[in-house]
Amino acid sequence: MLFSGEFVNGVDLVDVCLWAFTIFFVILIYYLLREGAREGYPLEEDTTGRSEGEGIFFFPPKKTFNLPNGRGTIDMSYGPADTRQHALKRTAPWPGAPMEPDGDPMTAGVGPGSYAERLDEPDLNWDGSVRIEPYRLNPDYTVSKKDLDPRGLPVVGVDGVSAGKVVDLWVDKAEAIIRYFEVELTGSGARVLLPVPFATLSKSKKQVDVWAVKAAHFANVPRTKSPDQVTRLEEDKISGYYGAGTLYATPERVEPLL
Repeated sequence: MLFSGEFVNGVDLVDVCLWAFTIFFVILIYYLLREGAREGYPLEEDTTGRSEGEGIFFFPPKKTFNLPNGRGTIDMSYGPADTRQHALKRTAPWPGAPMEPDGDPMTAGVGPGSYAERLDEPDLNWDGSVRIEPYRLNPDYTVSKKDLDPRGLPVVGVDGVSAGKVVDLWVDKAEAIIRYFEVELTGSGARVLLPVPFATLSKSKKQVDVWAVKAAHFANVPRTKSPDQVTRLEEDKISGYYGAGTLYATPERVEPLL
């Protein structure tokens, strides 16, 4: 006898499937809402910073994250709150009003100069070795003879003034690409890192052009704790500093285009 669509008299297979799907979908929505509350929560008022509270129904339970390279585990429900006092001031008292930097915008860490509070440890390869290092520690890496070697070339800011010269290259050993130019500053002899995306290698002029900042701004580039390593936090701070220059390096950049 062919199956007639009923388990027993009065129980329809279509009804069973419909209720099963409905129950599953409700559970799925609850799960997604709870897991979605891990990032950016608890909510805070824009003007006062007062927390909205964790809530009752959609408060996510603690989850254990296994950190790579034997760095242990971390348990959390929400992500860690950003408690930094940003150098910002409101242009108006209402919520959502624009803010502007308070003090030196190049070092305020806001706007295009913002950076995340990443782990203050170097990024590592799968085998636990440091991922980004200078060429001087990795003699197997060389610049192709078909390309212009930037080492020894002057680094010129947007104002046309030379800030120093490139003395070494920092390679990402996981990707086999150059991440930073190491620049020795004229006068002080201090060394700072220049992210490659902010540099333009000019073969015709035999120099490295940096559109983001002026030559004088190189003196305030965030330093690294180690001369041969850069931590994740330091990477974000350095990139954020040059990013700030794209808007704040000159007064003209802050003004509207029209």
